[in-house]
Formats: sequence, C-alpha cells, structure tokens
Amino acid sequence: MSGQNRLPAPFGRLLDRSETVTFDFEGRTIAGFKGDTIASALCANGQWMISRSFKYHRPRGVLTMAGQDANTLVQLADEPNCLADKHPAANGLKVKAQNYFGSFDSDMARVVELVHRFLPVGFYYKTFNEKKKSWAFWEPIVRAMTGLGTIDPKADFHESYYDKQYLFADVAVIGGGPAGLAAAQAAAEAGAEVILIEENAALGGSLGYARFDAAGAQGERSLSDFSRAIAGAKGVQVMTGTICSGLFADNWIPLIKGNRFYKLRAKSIVVATGSIEQPAVFRNNDLPGVMMASAAQRLIRLYGVRPGRNAVILAANDDAYGAVLDLIDAGVTVAAIADLRADVPATPLVAAVRAQGVAIHAGHGISEAVYAQKSHISGAVLAPVAGEGTFGAGGTSVACDLILMSVGFSPAGQLLHHAGAKFGYCHQSHMFQPVELPAKVHAAGSVNNVYDINAVIADGKRAGLAAAKDAGLAVAVIPAAVAEKGNVGRTHPWPIFPHDRGFDFVDFDEDLKYHDLVNGIADGYDNVELLKRYSTVGMGPSQGRHSAVTSVRIVSRETGTDIAKMNVTTQRPPYTPEKFGHLAGRVFDPERRTAMHHRHLELGAQMMPAGVWWRPAYYGAKSERSKSIDAEVKAVRENVGLIDVSTLGGLDVRGPDAAEFLNRMYTFSYTKQPVGRSRYVLMTDNAGVITDDGVACRFHDEHFYVTATTSGVDAVYRQMLFWNAQWRLDVDVANVTAALNGVNIAGPKSRAVLQKVCTDIDLSPEGFPYMGVKMGTVAGIPARLMRVGFVGELGYEIHVPAGYGEALWDALLEAGKPEGIKPFGVEAQRVLRLEKGHIIVSQDTDGLTNVWEADMPWALAKTKPFFVGGRSTEIMAKMKLARKLVGFTLKSANDPCPEECHLVLKGEDIVGRVTSAVKSPSLGKVVGLAYVHGDDAEPGKEFTIKVDGGRRITGVVTKYPFYDPENKRQEM
Repeated sequence: MSGQNRLPAPFGRLLDRSETVTFDFEGRTIAGFKGDTIASALCANGQWMISRSFKYHRPRGVLTMAGQDANTLVQLADEPNCLADKHPAANGLKVKAQNYFGSFDSDMARVVELVHRFLPVGFYYKTFNEKKKSWAFWEPIVRAMTGLGTIDPKADFHESYYDKQYLFADVAVIGGGPAGLAAAQAAAEAGAEVILIEENAALGGSLGYARFDAAGAQGERSLSDFSRAIAGAKGVQVMTGTICSGLFADNWIPLIKGNRFYKLRAKSIVVATGSIEQPAVFRNNDLPGVMMASAAQRLIRLYGVRPGRNAVILAANDDAYGAVLDLIDAGVTVAAIADLRADVPATPLVAAVRAQGVAIHAGHGISEAVYAQKSHISGAVLAPVAGEGTFGAGGTSVACDLILMSVGFSPAGQLLHHAGAKFGYCHQSHMFQPVELPAKVHAAGSVNNVYDINAVIADGKRAGLAAAKDAGLAVAVIPAAVAEKGNVGRTHPWPIFPHDRGFDFVDFDEDLKYHDLVNGIADGYDNVELLKRYSTVGMGPSQGRHSAVTSVRIVSRETGTDIAKMNVTTQRPPYTPEKFGHLAGRVFDPERRTAMHHRHLELGAQMMPAGVWWRPAYYGAKSERSKSIDAEVKAVRENVGLIDVSTLGGLDVRGPDAAEFLNRMYTFSYTKQPVGRSRYVLMTDNAGVITDDGVACRFHDEHFYVTATTSGVDAVYRQMLFWNAQWRLDVDVANVTAALNGVNIAGPKSRAVLQKVCTDIDLSPEGFPYMGVKMGTVAGIPARLMRVGFVGELGYEIHVPAGYGEALWDALLEAGKPEGIKPFGVEAQRVLRLEKGHIIVSQDTDGLTNVWEADMPWALAKTKPFFVGGRSTEIMAKMKLARKLVGFTLKSANDPCPEECHLVLKGEDIVGRVTSAVKSPSLGKVVGLAYVHGDDAEPGKEFTIKVDGGRRITGVVTKYPFYDPENKRQEM
C-alpha cells in the first residue's frame, strides 16, 4: 500500500499498483501509484490541506476531485496554478502550496481572518477611491498577500515544445460519460465518423465512480458494455485527457491534450458534459474535510483513497445515499445523515442505508463545521430546518473528520453558452436547463437536465442519432426526447444557511461569504452581472462553477425577482485556462512549392524562401553566385529571360460594384479603367501607411484580376473581406493565388518567342500595348496575359491554371531555345527592378511609410472622394517630411556597395536607412534606394551612409529610373 488512507483493490480503478511514484510536497516525500493525481496521493498520505485561500488564507483541501475548483491549486517548479486533483503524480515532482506567508502549516497571513469585519464587500472601491495616494502604498502589500502562484521571469521557456493539429469529424461528442458514450455509439452505428472527447484519463464519467443501485453493479456493468462497444465501433476516435476549451462559430472546437492544441471542425456536435455538484452554504463549509459527495466517491472508486474515518452527510437527494453505501464499503463509519427533506422517500438506496443502521435525521441540516485542529474539521453541528435558510432551536454536535455535501447539481453548460444556447430555470427540478440550442448542436444527459441513468443513456442515443442526421447521414428514426428525466428531487431549492458568526462561504475562490453578497446587493448592485463585478463572485479560477447558481438564488431572494426571469452570469471561453504555449504552438513555417519547382532544381537553381514559398534565387553553383546573377540580368536586358512568378498573389474581384470596390480599397481610380487594360494598385491602411501593391487587370466590366505581393496577399484578402462586410457592395472576392501559376517572359526578344506558342492574340505593339491585358491560349493552355514592366523590358506575364504551370514553363523554354532563352531568379529580378527604381513593399517600405515618404503621390487619385487611408494621406500631405525615400548612387566609385539597413546619418543623428542597393551590371555602378532626411531629398544632395566596420561613405541623391529613364524599352 501507499499511504495510511490507501484502500486495497478493487478500489482505485485508475491505479497501476505495480508502479510507484514519489514526489516532494512542501519538503515531505509523498508516495503514490501510477494513475494517482497529486491530490489523491496527498490524501492517501493524510495530507488533507493542499492550499490556502485567496483572501483570508484559510486552509483548503479537496472539494470536487474533478478540477472544477481552486482549492487544489499548487505550484510546480516554474508553473503556477496547477490543479492537484487533475495533474498526474510523477517521480521527481517538486510541489509547493501557494499563497502563504511563513510556513504552510502556520500561515502568518491568516491573521487577516481576525479583521474580516473591516474588509466588507467593495472594500477597495470604498476605501481607496478617494484616497489614491494611500493605495499606492497599500497596493503592493495587498497584491503580495492575495496572489496565487509565482512565475520565474528569468526562466527559459524557448525550448518548451508545443504544436498544433487539425481534425475533422462528422460528429464531435464532448464528454465521455454515459450520455456521451451512448451518443458516440449511436452516431457511429449510423455511419458517422465520430471524435469522442473526454477531459479525464478514462472514459465513463459517473459510471466509473457513482452508485446507481444498492448493489453498486449497474455503473460497472454499463461501463463495461460501452467500453466494448466503443472499442469495436468503426469510425470512432477516442481522445481522453483532452480539454475542450470553447465552442465557436461553424462548429469550430479547440482541444488541448498535453502540449498539443487541436483545431477540430465537426459537422455537428453533441455536448454531453454532465453536471457540476453544488455546495451547501453553512459556517466553515470551506475547510479540509468538507467535500462534495461525488469527490469522496472519486477518491474511493478511482484512486483507492479512504476520504475519512467518521463521516456526516448533508443530503437532499438519492445520490447522497449511494455515497453513504460507498463510504461503508470503504470502511468509513457514517455517524449521521442530515437530510434537508422533511420526508425522505423510501427508495432502494435509502432502504439499503437504513438496513445498515445509519442514523437519518430528516428535516435537518448542518449549521456549522467544527474544527479543533488548525487545518481539518473535527465535527459537525446538526440542526432542525425551520424554514428557508433558517434553523430551529437546538442542535446536535457529531464528531467527524469528513462532511459530504449532496444537495444538488447545476448543468456544466459552459460550452453550450459559448455556442449561443439559451438557458431557462426549471421550477420543478430547481435547476437551469437549455431551452434553445443552435443549429447542429445537441445536448444530452445531465447537462440537458436528464438525471436518471437509463434516461441519460436514452437521451445520449437520441442526441447521437440527431447529430448523425445533421451531418448528412441517413437516419430513419430519431427517438423522441425522454419523458421521465429523473431530475425532480435531485436539487434542493435553497441549501443556503447563513450563520450569525459568518464564514459561510458562497465563493471559495474569492473568499466571499453570504453577507458579502447581501451587502453588495444593498449597495445597489442588484443585478447578477453587476454584483459579479462589484463583489468578484464567480471571477476566480473556477469561474462560478460552484457560486453562480447560489448567487442567482441570493439576488432573487433579496430583490424579490422570480428566479425564472434570471440567469447565471455570462459564460465566456476558455472553459479552462489556456497556456500561451498552446496558443502560439510550434514555431514553424509551412512550405509551398510552385508547379515548376522540380524544373528549377533540374536547372540547378539555388532555392530561397519568399514568404511561405520556395523560389529560385539564381541558377548555377553557389561558388558562382555573382557571375550567375549578372548573366541572368544580361539575358533579360539583351535577349530574353523567363521567371516563375506563381507565388504572386492573385484575387478575382467580380460583381456590379467591382470597380467601386477597388476605388475604395486602393489609392488610384478604377471606375473608368477600360476593359483590356491594367492599372497600378497601391493599398494603404487607415493611418495612410503603405501595406501592399500590385496591378488591377480589367477583363470585363464586372471582373478585375488583382495581383498582390507574395507575402501580403493573405492580409489584403482579409482586409477586402473586412471592409466589404461594412460597405455591403455587390461584389465577390476570391483568393485565387493557389489556383493559378504564372511566368514572366521578358527581354527584347520576348515577343518573338511568345508568338511561336500564342497564335490567337495579336501581340503587336498596336494590338497589345504596354499595360494591356488579354485572355487567350499559350501552348494550347487557357491563359491570362498582361503586359507589365517590373523589370523594365518588353515583357508579358502569363497566368494559367495551376495544373498547367509546368507545361507552360516547358513550352516557353522549348520555344525560346533558338533565341537562347535563359531562366532567371529572384536575385536578378531584384537587380532589374532596382535599376528601374521600382519599390518592393515591406523591403523599401516599413510599418510607418506613407505615400509622401515613398515619393509616390503619382499613385493618388486627386478627385475621388474616398479610399481607405485617404483622410490620413490628406493630413500628412500638409506635414513636413522627416524622411523621404530617394534613389542614390555613390560619390566615389571605389566605395563598397552598402547593404540593406545600413544607417543614413545627418551629422551623428540616425535619420534613415538603405533599403536596397546593388552594383548594377547594366550601368556599371552602385544604385540604390534609401531614406534620407527630408531636407536632403533633392537630386544632387549628398548624405552619409555608415557601412560595415563603422566606415562612412557618401551617397548622392539621384533621380530614378536609373536605367532607361524614358521607359522606351518596356513600351516596345
């Protein structure tokens, strides 16, 4: 055995007793078994106090054993706020309690409890609102005393591994209890592909620990049947130990399992998340030894831990009596049952308990948990119930070290709230229940206010078949909703008994007592949402799982509002905390290849990344890089070259308002752009900052093909969708980047080569002028052709369906053999464009560059009333430029070529940077672009560039284009 409270097998279904684990808790060595959680191992070893409370530093222990509360938050090395009742025990763990001063056993900060009367609800607002200077003094003290875990800001988390995975399913079933198992089985039998998600280490939910019959056999039998059925079911993927942290639009489901973040998209969803047992309110209801009945059953059945030796049970339903029988099986003496009901029904479970000779005090509750020790209860005071929330005279003290609460439930409906479900209050069952569900989202089991175990299974089957039908499967008959839900008598309408001496906790996370909420309502915060923000009820780590319903009941009573007209506070994602590592995921970039990728490799290309794409940098050996680039530039300038431009972004904009849409998105004017012509596009954001550029080709009055930069097209597409969601123009935007491949054939002989494989288009200067666009065929392939001049030579961009990209490349290289056609890469293209003074957005611009700084006022339409960023551009036109992008050459031919981001100086001040520079093989000198001081931007002005080694050289502002300034070559 491992620990003084460890039970023998068959108790502890999750344990592997062949493997022991040891870890450290507050300097004490704790032994457990594989399958233990930190909390179960601590309890097995008699360590019942696991944490200290948020404000009063009171001792806290196990409450749910299900990760639904903050009582078991502990520190693990550099990771704070770990749930000890969920985190597996493992060898070598260093576990510390949180939020204490001095020693854990004798927390000096518990002195705060003595002055609790001077710390009423709203204390901080009332005390420091007018005394802000005193708050500056008290704030660090208050924060130090009320904090939870700690982080090490010096810790290196860079090596932590997190990743992401995408999943798809016909039906996603969230929750692996009886309802979820029945739903998954039914959906799979209907032919659906099912993903079954369970947050715990094993399937079964309540089947694995609860007692449904006097013999305790039904749960075990049902779990065994379901386990066989799911294991043998075709198309069911089971994910245990997996948290579903939200439910979003279009059935997008985020899942967390270990260090992996899954993104699941399902056609339909079954939410079978069960219900959360609710606490009773009485004095000292927060201390170690007071727990939910279901927590004790989990300790016994799942982890083989005896939860105490002498127990008192506070009951209001049949489930309490099942827990009593489990306690007896585990060798726990049950001293008394205080049943809030005046008439205890004669059910089989009650009869079995009576047969054991257990004293049942009908019409009684617990007014106080007594504690003589510092950190654990030693007794309970039983008192007769006189009315709603009140006790009559007299009381009975009973010695015990364990108090179990079984007074009711609340649906674990957080995910349904995320999805947009509406909940209403059921007076018959005294619980909230879903009354309206979104399309293709189904609820089953106790989250759907169904509690009888047979009804739960039937409800799960109904939901599974309905979800399969929603997913498109042929389902002949969907059973009707179950009539007998077994929900009446499960939850007491008012298990709240405030005590004259206080410490009757409603919210364990925030240390909020009954009268804190009453006083908050009296202060005017008489709406549950307002009370939440004023008192912080429900704002702790457990997000109101055990305080929300009680809060609503108190507000209802104090304000005289029918609870049926109220609801719990808004439930927002995530359902459980998410680590930044999960959200960030593994640092990696996807790789994309064009259809011509392997042709480039065959030609000896040296590949380089461009955004997410691989592109040829140049063709030839690495040792001959400069020679290869110069040869490619020369081929384009003097002969003909071919470059793969498939990575260029492509957007089809169609519809009656297409021209007006572009008119608003870009700086130029497009409403009067002729069909068959292209026009430069420049995009700015609301601040007037340049974000992208390209060309807009008009193939029809209602069809533009717009190009965008390789790295910017996705952002451009998102911006287009964002703005048109507001404008509501009659236009459709499609990102066709992946649907098309493209090449640019350029050079004086490009027309001669293209004419060999393109016979249905007039390629003459008159028939196809510069900036013209045509549709036709090239080598028998349907194509979009554009005459553009990014490299400054006669050239044609040809865009074809992606599947034909390689065939187009092969055809043009074959046709150009007599002319000596040569492929060229990105490096040569950059030289060619720089010789023409063409900018590259994000290289020659940055996150602040506006149209005036980039010297591009020619790209502004002067008369149109609006474009995105237009107002900001107007304002900046009236401001003096602090910097300006200019062309430059070097004063001395002997100076080295500057590199990108070399600094531009004015005196000793940094005023700009070099954005592009190259030794031009066509011009025989260095040319480049740089930001200089606004006063030094006129042609002929000299400026200083600081290059490698701190050397300073002189640049001369030069008007561009540097090559063919009259643009005659591209207009041939």
